Amino acid sequence: MAQTGGFVVAYPDGYRRSWNAGGKCCGPAFGENVDDIKFITAVIHAVSQAENIDPRHIYLTGISNGAAMSYRYACVGPVAVAAIGSVSGTMPGGCQAPRPISVIEIHGLKDENIPFTGGSGTKGITSIDWPPVQQSLDVFRQSDRCGPANVNSDGVLTTSISNCAQGNQVSLITISDAGHQWPGAQSNRLLARLFLDLDPPSNAMDATAVLWDFFRRHGTH
Repeated sequence: MAQTGGFVVAYPDGYRRSWNAGGKCCGPAFGENVDDIKFITAVIHAVSQAENIDPRHIYLTGISNGAAMSYRYACVGPVAVAAIGSVSGTMPGGCQAPRPISVIEIHGLKDENIPFTGGSGTKGITSIDWPPVQQSLDVFRQSDRCGPANVNSDGVLTTSISNCAQGNQVSLITISDAGHQWPGAQSNRLLARLFLDLDPPSNAMDATAVLWDFFRRHGTH
């Protein structure tokens, strides 16, 4: 997608497969109080300098713990990213006053790792009581001064779009029959799916393409 879309993408690794994303999330990064805000800021500065990045068009995305980290950076990170995209995530640490920013959330309604309606989930690997997805999005809708949501359904997909001040947008796409996975991804190997009890990726949409389409339409002002 980066090659066809003409943008630069970086894949930072969390500490021992975890990010310190606020609240009690998650794993070793939270347990050892890793400063992931500082780390991601350093990555942004390094890539921006090396690749001559337009500072008005910097975006963060991730799934699960990585999605929660994107929310946390949007709340307290020193770099004013233009938008974030969360897949199967929410904001465990809360946020009192985020800067205005565009946000898109993609979430399966059968997600039992990070349930859409909140809670620990029957397949959760942490003891976190996740806040409802809608609660996290409402924080940004208020900060962005958004209008009423325009809701449309198409098969298993339901899209809710709130247009906001300064051209920002807060969007939610739910997939009624999807679990905790990246829509449009290749399926994991059978043994991995069975051993780790992984949900199969939904084929109802291509999350990567949807995120890039959202990102390219939103920049900082």
